[in-house]
Amino acid sequence: MPGALPDGEPVPADGLLPASVRVSGQFGVYVHVPFCASRCGYCDFNTYTASELGGGASRDEYASTVLQEVRFAGQIVAKPVETVFVGGGTPTLLSPHDLGRILEGIDRTWGLEADAEITTEANPESVTPESLRELKSAGFNRISLGMQSASAGVLAVLERNHTAGRAVQAAREAREAGFEHINLDLIYGTPGETAEDFAASLNAVIEAGVDHVSAYSLIVEDGTRMAAKMRRGEVPFPCDDVAADRYLAADQALSAAGFAWYEVSNWATSPEARCRHNQLYWTGGDWWGFGPGAHSHVDGVRWWNVKHPSSYAKKLAGGVSPGLAREVLTAEDRRVENVMLRVRLAEGLPLSAADPVGVEKAMANGLLDPAAYERGRAVLTLGGRLLADAVVRDLV
Repeated sequence: MPGALPDGEPVPADGLLPASVRVSGQFGVYVHVPFCASRCGYCDFNTYTASELGGGASRDEYASTVLQEVRFAGQIVAKPVETVFVGGGTPTLLSPHDLGRILEGIDRTWGLEADAEITTEANPESVTPESLRELKSAGFNRISLGMQSASAGVLAVLERNHTAGRAVQAAREAREAGFEHINLDLIYGTPGETAEDFAASLNAVIEAGVDHVSAYSLIVEDGTRMAAKMRRGEVPFPCDDVAADRYLAADQALSAAGFAWYEVSNWATSPEARCRHNQLYWTGGDWWGFGPGAHSHVDGVRWWNVKHPSSYAKKLAGGVSPGLAREVLTAEDRRVENVMLRVRLAEGLPLSAADPVGVEKAMANGLLDPAAYERGRAVLTLGGRLLADAVVRDLV
């Protein structure tokens, strides 16, 4: 693949990071692509449409800009990469050629493990059979498609710009292109969504033949168009009871179809189909995040980049790190995060890592599995998954 890393002097860390850091376990890479064709009404991610970008940020130059940060990171970390996740935004607004250039730069800087999991997110309307084949040839072996719903009415409320059947069609095209692993994302609890709408969405993802499904309750964030509509009374606020019913429906339908939950919001048909990159996050692994607003965590240090693509590009063009700030995690920070993340996993966490009073409270309320408790582990029951945030508060 064409596209060498840019030449020039190393980009200085400017005191944000040490000259080198040690990665003792798995190492992953996240690449943030901040571009979107349009903004969905519920979205508060660090993404930008063409009209929102302003000057100094070019989609055509984005791969080269990211590769400048990759070159910088290669001076600090020396560790083969086990997972790459390209997210956004809509990564597939970049050409397969440019995404391949970024992947090649990562490989040349650190080396990709032979069995590395390499994922890109995509909106269903942003890929074609040809582009999917090109992505596969570039080295991607996993794709995550933002389906959200099979209902045209629900998609309209969410302000998604793909048709109701396009996500399933794209998933089948990805399979034909040779992708080993395919995820479809669902959102449930959208105002106006009926139980029948969600059942149809579940049937669609099952019939699509994918090996991974993520399902998330709609979260309405301040500052979004959807939040403004709710404040004006144009659409109702989400209902927690409805969200719980939808989650139970998802678990029942997906379990019956051969999927097993491995994280509260994620189901896979086999251990090999699980998202290894996300598992790295959930188990306290190390990763470097590239792109505007991207967060990183290496060797107990967390840092994040400037948010706007123009500022990000300007800093790298000026030969300085795009990092904005950092924090060094204390032992207590790590303990709390370990409980918060691992309790959401199907394997749970050792009872010794959790507050014993909280464990007994969760057990008494039927939120932890008794059989796992006997094995010395805290594992959520189905009811516990519905109240995972409350369980976390007890266990920390």
